[in-house]
Amino acid sequence: MRTGPAELLRRLCDTTAARLAGAHLRERVAQVRAGLDAPLRVAVAGAVSSGKSTLVNALLGLPVAPVDAGECTFVVTQYEYGEDDGRITIELADGGVAHSRLLPGHRLPADLGVEVSRIRRLRVALDLPSLRTVTIVDTPGMNTVTAANERAARSMLFGSGDEDDRAQAMIYVLRYVQRFDDATLAEFRALTDASGMSCVNTLAVLGQVDRRGDEDDPWPTARRLAAQGYRDLRTSVFDVVPVIGLLAETARARPLDAEETAALEALAAMDEDDLEDYLLDLEDFRTAPELPVPATVRHRLVERLHRYGLTVAVRAVREAGTADPGALTTLLLERSGYASAGRAATGSVAAGLAHFARRADQLKALDALTRLRAIARTPALGSDRVTLDALAAQLDENRPIATALGGLRIFTAAEALGRGTLVLNEEMTGELLRLARHDEPAGRLGLPAEASPDEIAAAATAAAVRWRTLAMMSEGRTGGQRARDVLTVLEDMVSAALDARERADNAGGLPGGGPGGFSGNGPGNGSGNGGPLPAVRVDPAAIEALRASPLVPADDRRALELLVTGTELATQLGAPPGAPPAEVAGHAAALGARFRTLTHRPLPLRQRRAAETLCEAYETIWSRYGTGS
Repeated sequence: MRTGPAELLRRLCDTTAARLAGAHLRERVAQVRAGLDAPLRVAVAGAVSSGKSTLVNALLGLPVAPVDAGECTFVVTQYEYGEDDGRITIELADGGVAHSRLLPGHRLPADLGVEVSRIRRLRVALDLPSLRTVTIVDTPGMNTVTAANERAARSMLFGSGDEDDRAQAMIYVLRYVQRFDDATLAEFRALTDASGMSCVNTLAVLGQVDRRGDEDDPWPTARRLAAQGYRDLRTSVFDVVPVIGLLAETARARPLDAEETAALEALAAMDEDDLEDYLLDLEDFRTAPELPVPATVRHRLVERLHRYGLTVAVRAVREAGTADPGALTTLLLERSGYASAGRAATGSVAAGLAHFARRADQLKALDALTRLRAIARTPALGSDRVTLDALAAQLDENRPIATALGGLRIFTAAEALGRGTLVLNEEMTGELLRLARHDEPAGRLGLPAEASPDEIAAAATAAAVRWRTLAMMSEGRTGGQRARDVLTVLEDMVSAALDARERADNAGGLPGGGPGGFSGNGPGNGSGNGGPLPAVRVDPAAIEALRASPLVPADDRRALELLVTGTELATQLGAPPGAPPAEVAGHAAALGARFRTLTHRPLPLRQRRAAETLCEAYETIWSRYGTGS
């Protein structure tokens, strides 16, 4: 089983930290390591009064976040898993810590006992299973962020510029607008650039879609606007989804109580036209003395449902003849747009959050990779400089760890697209974004869910032709590397879609009994008596196919020829006949490094698989004979 990217990076962090002498550098690496083990950090951001805190409550399923604090509250609040439900840790700007607790009903107290100006961040522990995998970070409301104030954007979004505050995904709540004008689009792109986000880990939420007074049903317009928003922002966001956060909060965090349910029954008994007239002006609805519901209850209903929610709820009660609390909760959640119908991969807040949760390890690994590369560039002297240079070398795209981090290839390509370092036409832009948005092979290729393996293989092959051409045309540039990343993913999809025999044929063409397709004696067999190490058996056809590639340098073609013609392991690897095991192992290590670079070239699938299998086999030989056995 192939080791996942997060585990490989954990090992790299452990090795690097153990070799560093500087305490500050060790602490930075330890923070990266801790982030790989922690839940995914998802920041919820948005303009002032956009409905951001209401959405946070819907995400949590608890009415924790204050929805009426306004612009004066500039405190980042992190909701994380903890068995001590309701405990509040108040982190102060001077490094101190204070503690408090949530009020009954899971509400933040208005007075924390500390001046707001002294607070760096609140950490609220909630005993919610969902928070075991995702931490929700409620950020202060903001109006405008530009690329010129990147650190200020980080501070406002994530608490400070410190790395332990770094969010790995973001949900941004946009105010409902008639259209996305150039200023709105430019502001949003500046925000994502400043905060280090991209179309891989950003969900845009179009909130308060029920606040247009001229439509009985806001959803057709809201969905059209969200679709247009995605077309405009698709290189910056995973999706643009509409939601009525107030109804989602009411359904998920604060279900209607008995008094409110009875009030809906009384309103449903009124003349339909009369009630509609009152709802045209919500202030009249709140204060009119002749309505059969107390003004205080009407005020609560407006605050909790607004006009559209009231209309939907009263109509449902009128049709059912009674107010069923459970049915009302289900209806309000459905009409909120919070969740998609069925198990749709896109189109709703719930689908977006599920997308982040499914990719949590990959998003954390991507973040860790970025942070480790930044650490490797830190000025240092002596042994620490040597250690950081070794770290940088391990993270180089031509090193084995880059191949093992293959699950991040689409993410890095999508980020490059958003940042303009990968330039694509419309067709290939769509291909890349589908690969980033969907999980199942058919969806990733734009095919129906019931597509057959042959159809999937054919579509992936056709796309691979385009990406191979781009990779070859952009060789040596960042865009070329990213195109090779996508090409690799497409070719893996082709391989996965073929039947077992075809997958075996495409796996490198070096069948045999040993690892990597090499067939020979195990460690110590045939080598402990001082005689030559036995030759490994290879598939000459696969070797010749690899030698025929114009991308294989002449020296590597000669190495492949020796592999076929050598009569013992030493001569197969270019070592003198009868060379001792340690020397043979050294040749294997050198060849493995050479062919590992070749695997990053845009080779056809069969040739690339052959090169990858060769690398694995050379590394196996090194592990057998390079330890003195």
